[in-house]
Amino acid sequence: MCFAQSVFSQSSGQVSGTITSTNGEPIAFANVIVKGTSIGTSADFDGNYTIDAAPDAIIVFSYIGFKTQEIPVNNRTIINVTMEDDIAALDEVIVVGYGTQKKEDLTSAIAVVKSDQIAKRQTTTVAESLQGLATGVNVRGGGRPGSEAKIEIRGLKNLQSTNPLYVIDGVITTANRDFNPNDIETIQILKDAAAAAIYGSRAANGVVIITTKKGKAGPMKIEASTKMSTTTMPRYDLVSKDEFVRLNNMAYDNAGYTRQDLNLDVNTDWQDVAFRTGFIQDHNVSFSGGGENSSYFVSANYFGNRGTVISTDFERMSFRVNTSGTKGIFTIGENVALSNSKTDEMSGNPLIDVYRLLPTIPIYDNENPGGYGYGKADVANTFAANPLAIADLSDATNQNFRIRGNVFAEIKPFSFLKYRLNLGYETSFDNYKYLRKEGNWALNQAYQRSYTNQNRAQWQNKLIENTLTFNKEFGKHSINVVAGTTYQKETYEQINGTKYNLIVNPTTGEYFEVLNSGDSPQTGGYKNEAVLISYLGRLEYNYDDRYLFNAVIRRDGSSRFSESNKWGSFPSLSLGWRINKESFFNVEAISDLKLRASYGELGSGNIGYYEYQGFINSFGAAVFGVDQEAIASATQVQLANNNLRWEVLKQTNIGFDLGLLDNRLQITSDYFIAKTEDVLFGFPILMTTGNDGGNPISNAAVIENKGFEFNVSYNQVVNDDFSFNASINFTTLNNKLVELGNGLNESIQGNTITRQGESVGMWYVLQTDGLFQNQDEINNYTNSQGQVIMPNAKPGDIRYKDINDDGQITTEDRAIVGSPWPDFEMGLNAGVNYKNFDFSMNWISSHGATVYNGFRSTVDRFDDDSNYRAGVQPWTPENPNTNFPRAEKGYGMNARGDTDRWLEDGSFARLKYIGVGYTVPKSILEKIGFSSARISISAQNIITITNYGGLDPEFNNSNIFQRGVDSGSFPNLKTYSLGLNFGF
Repeated sequence: MCFAQSVFSQSSGQVSGTITSTNGEPIAFANVIVKGTSIGTSADFDGNYTIDAAPDAIIVFSYIGFKTQEIPVNNRTIINVTMEDDIAALDEVIVVGYGTQKKEDLTSAIAVVKSDQIAKRQTTTVAESLQGLATGVNVRGGGRPGSEAKIEIRGLKNLQSTNPLYVIDGVITTANRDFNPNDIETIQILKDAAAAAIYGSRAANGVVIITTKKGKAGPMKIEASTKMSTTTMPRYDLVSKDEFVRLNNMAYDNAGYTRQDLNLDVNTDWQDVAFRTGFIQDHNVSFSGGGENSSYFVSANYFGNRGTVISTDFERMSFRVNTSGTKGIFTIGENVALSNSKTDEMSGNPLIDVYRLLPTIPIYDNENPGGYGYGKADVANTFAANPLAIADLSDATNQNFRIRGNVFAEIKPFSFLKYRLNLGYETSFDNYKYLRKEGNWALNQAYQRSYTNQNRAQWQNKLIENTLTFNKEFGKHSINVVAGTTYQKETYEQINGTKYNLIVNPTTGEYFEVLNSGDSPQTGGYKNEAVLISYLGRLEYNYDDRYLFNAVIRRDGSSRFSESNKWGSFPSLSLGWRINKESFFNVEAISDLKLRASYGELGSGNIGYYEYQGFINSFGAAVFGVDQEAIASATQVQLANNNLRWEVLKQTNIGFDLGLLDNRLQITSDYFIAKTEDVLFGFPILMTTGNDGGNPISNAAVIENKGFEFNVSYNQVVNDDFSFNASINFTTLNNKLVELGNGLNESIQGNTITRQGESVGMWYVLQTDGLFQNQDEINNYTNSQGQVIMPNAKPGDIRYKDINDDGQITTEDRAIVGSPWPDFEMGLNAGVNYKNFDFSMNWISSHGATVYNGFRSTVDRFDDDSNYRAGVQPWTPENPNTNFPRAEKGYGMNARGDTDRWLEDGSFARLKYIGVGYTVPKSILEKIGFSSARISISAQNIITITNYGGLDPEFNNSNIFQRGVDSGSFPNLKTYSLGLNFGF
């Protein structure tokens, strides 16, 4: 017995240690096994483990998402292990429509964005978080609290809306400002038709699939984060009082007008009045865990944004519960989110008013109704609005309470067969309130009695989905089949009321804004409904992990179309060839090489609820009889098109995926051609047709987008202390209007033209050709017939090109001079981890777009009264060497808005995000009871490299035809953040 005991003590001993990730966080429940034996254990919640192992044994450490490690004991009793992320494993499974696919088996264009990339940035909506992280995804946002970014996936595919379809945990929904981005686990962006065809008629603008966080097996895990940010508004470079007075007097003198009686005792900086330092707070807490057959995830969030412009604020509170459980062949679960958001809507546009107001106008003026200063005839001839007055006298708030979620049940009678029932429901209770107090904010403003307008609305979305999935392998053959039906009903109801002459508290001046206050009541309301029924199917075939085939068909029926055009079918086919799996392929450096090709058709019914029916106005009256009695009547006010049918997007995609150096270096590239036929749009028609209710919709235009996407990424773990990663993406896009339809070949809106064969929204303006320096130049500027083209010009005026050679400058001389579409866009992402420190940054850039500077088109003109841009030097006989025309009040030729004078290069490169984090060592955390803690500091939008003269070259214009016009667009803000994340 003593001998045996001695042998045992020599052959076995205890080994213990801690298992952590490369960023120092413990890996709870990691697997620890003595190689070649059945001896094994799991790490505890803090990553600690203890196992019996001989001095010469080998211990195997493994866990999902990390690379497996085999470490010899070598007579040690303590072995601490740092496990490296297994990039291939993390990306192995991709969520697609109604199922999942291995990344290596994808045959279509899908981009994946992880939660850690999203969580770094301080954003309000999901779209903002995607900027620069995926090829083919163009995002333009702004810093206005509660605003939602515009997102385009692979260009403009129609003429009405660019928003993609959002699917959150299987629910067709939106991901707007009331959705909490902190709940996101992954985002999948379905970019081509083959990937999105499973969603049929709503997928033409692309699909964004969001998977929220779920609980994992183990004890309860509590995580909390808080982020505090300050935001600052960029400033216009404007003249102060003395320079303004000099330039304004010059303009009036040159015109022969009496100078304004400017108030020289005032020097108001209207940007100081309207702008302020903003403050954002984002607090999040979550609880998660589960057992072998169940899981739960609970989160709560508060987000508050005090805007950088007065009377702009946004607040959101949200709560989420995700649970699931399995018993035998049955699985049931739910995902429910509640949110309440409130936005203080900005009245007017202070970003324009601050440069239209004169510095000689006081903030307050007791002579004006309401007590605020603004324009005054012969003293300050401007119709700009006092932003402080609007903030006080005109107040609008929008509050939304939303319930969003689904309940699902699955039964799996066989390992290869699964049935799933998904019941989704979403409802939003909207409360809009507007209060107008007595008082004025602009010159010549008519008296407006006080009133309040309020409306209450409810939006509901009900979803029922039944899907059956067959998934089985037969030797080298693998087949996955999905078939199903969906039913979706959307309802919107609203009631509204208005009352005038509100009661005012004589002591406090407070207005009573409840609807039972005031007089002259007005009420209204309406209800809209739409139903979509669909049948869908998908076949995936895989032979020997080499040859991949994917076919999808979806048939949709929509109540938005007439009986003869309700239904549309949307098929797709895609192929993949994994060359590296072929026996003839033997290139050691290449770990993955796959070619992809696809073709698909998607639909869009992006129109109103009842566009195919006539719109009836039932509030009319007709006079009849001797007594001339008014009889109630109804009349059709908008012409209807009973032949409306689906838009159809036909898209071809060719691409490849290349992995080198054990997939540490990954390259993905795609080329696509997308053509949208039968584009739905309401073109203007003459009112003599009897149409007086908006432009009737018709299927008319054809739009084409061609593009190239390229993404390369590299991940390297050098050792336990040092790792780094970098990626760069590149996107080109060529947009073209193939056909406008309805017998038209062009449509002019503002300073843009959409013409057959050209891109949408091309610049269509007069072309300048320098300044006249003397009268001889004016006299000698003639057309081919010798006619003086600009006889009324004076030295110092702008010379315009007479394009049509008719001897005069008119709108007929406009020409296409540039495009608002960039030649290419890029994104650069990089990160470094060294011991407990981490660093990351994100650059975005856009090159080649021509944009319209609305700021300069106002402050660089002298025919009207506004403030002026600092540094301008108008032409004078003493200062002829300038490109700035002479200043003259009332002379419009030098200030025309339809000229290339206001067009600029909109190219830019921007440091969108930069941040540094520090993970607190475990030895310190143990003393305070935490399992993890990280402190971070970051900044957004702090460096912008551009020649653009406006506030921000990265502006957002929702008008599709005038996408390049910057006229008071809210800029992206410089943001500085301090964050703290901890768990226990």
